[in-house]
Amino acid sequence: MDIMPRDLAADVLEDILYRRKAFDEAFSSHLGRANLVDRDKAFAYNLVATTLRRLGQVDDLIAYCLQKPLPQKAKAAKMVLRLGVAQLFFMNVADHAAVNTSVDLAQRRGQGPYKKLINAILRRLGREGLSLIANQDPEKLNTRDWIWGSWIATYGDEISRKIANCHFQQPPLDISVKYSPESWAHKLNGELLPTGSVRLKTHSGVDNLPGFKEGEWWVQDAAAALPVQLFPALKGKNIADLCAAPGGKTAQLAAAGALVTAIDRSELRMKTLRENMDRLSLDVNCVVADAVKWQAEGELDGVLIDAPCSATGTLRRHPDIQWIKSAGDVGEVSNVQRALLESSVKIVKRGGTIIFSTCSLQPEEGSLLISDFLRKNANVQRAPITVKELTGLGDDMIKDGDLWTLPCHLEEMGGMDGFFAARLIRRY
Repeated sequence: MDIMPRDLAADVLEDILYRRKAFDEAFSSHLGRANLVDRDKAFAYNLVATTLRRLGQVDDLIAYCLQKPLPQKAKAAKMVLRLGVAQLFFMNVADHAAVNTSVDLAQRRGQGPYKKLINAILRRLGREGLSLIANQDPEKLNTRDWIWGSWIATYGDEISRKIANCHFQQPPLDISVKYSPESWAHKLNGELLPTGSVRLKTHSGVDNLPGFKEGEWWVQDAAAALPVQLFPALKGKNIADLCAAPGGKTAQLAAAGALVTAIDRSELRMKTLRENMDRLSLDVNCVVADAVKWQAEGELDGVLIDAPCSATGTLRRHPDIQWIKSAGDVGEVSNVQRALLESSVKIVKRGGTIIFSTCSLQPEEGSLLISDFLRKNANVQRAPITVKELTGLGDDMIKDGDLWTLPCHLEEMGGMDGFFAARLIRRY
């Protein structure tokens, strides 16, 4: 039987929510079995993304219609319902189409006994759903409790709601260019951001855009491009990029004239980095190794730690993250971050610069981690970041000498990913 767009969406959503697989990995693995035209692939992808972005609201609406939760054996039926509700209220799908295709999907997925229930719930929501949605708290409902509680404690209610609100829309595409960002903004019909990134308004596929095959630019969110800008003059400096793949920041360092050694423990990810550097015609020394254990052959002027993290700052791009990760993951990965910091102090020269960054909004992976590290390591000090250093940043992006970008920053231009960065100097 041919796989249809909604079947593909259901397969992918089950992998994410029931097996904790990453969205892109799950989508790619199932796409190979689906003979779909591009329009249907895009619909399936958007359906999954929309359901994930609004999952809290979707489940709240379903619960309203049920006297008791669905049994475990109805997991597949619940997935069909979720997709149906997402189409009813958060996509431009006609009510009758959302209902009928959901009933048909239930039949195809062996959920025939639940067809009447699915039909009844979706039709009831078609009548009552809009009034229910008007009384929901979408920002809180669509954010996992462990994340929401951390944000409220760190940023307060108003900012937390602004952050969560940014996650309801697909973000724009940003690129970093080797030279003349003004020229490339014009060529690509994009917008030059005050941070130096070029934001594309529309595109029909990255590979087909002018300059991609020629290696003139690479995809990189505006916030992700900021940590490298925190280094002093890079030309001719020996810099190690830890946890480097897929290589956006590596490319920035090399394009600025640094002598870069890129380290990543994954051979597969390093292969991707090498391919990216080849396309960009950038000379980088690539090393497959555990960054915590790696030893430099000579003195390093600087170390970039683009540390593994919970990635909650990228929820607008990766809405699966909060559903496949937990508070426990934050604790585990913070141990790795601390180990990377300790290793970087050993390999950088006295007076050398360490830039630590994470694409996380959780303070345990940012300010709290750095403060604790500095208390325990007297030979390292913070080199405060200032607003004047980075064009286009407001005072609200600098806190206690560290960089904090939030999805709601540059909101009038389309926002940016959430990032934390600290600049440290080895004293002795």
